[in-house]
Amino acid sequence: MSAIFFHDEEQKHLAEKTLEEKQKTSSQHIKTSILPFKEFYDAEDYHQKYQLQRHHALVNALDLEPGEELIKSHVAARINGYVGGYGTLSNYDKEWKTWGITDKMAQYIREEVAASA
Repeated sequence: MSAIFFHDEEQKHLAEKTLEEKQKTSSQHIKTSILPFKEFYDAEDYHQKYQLQRHHALVNALDLEPGEELIKSHVAARINGYVGGYGTLSNYDKEWKTWGITDKMAQYIREEVAASA
């Protein structure tokens, strides 16, 4: 489910305006719901960084424990996006060296990014 949660009327208005603008440039109906924020719950551990967790070797190489450590890891979040098909090779190539990962890990992720392009 795609949703935007708003805290006040200004946020609601901005979300509706953005959705309307994006709909004009999309050939398919955008099904994003715009809803009032009520309460936030972290997903269960097995849902955290789901795309990354499908690559067991990467998770093991990152040496992150499930739970808070995985949830709060900036590097895990960036890798999760790239292996999930979000991001370009040029952006990946610009940033991976700042993550402290090995060249072998970087090459594996790069191949995943290239395959989803």
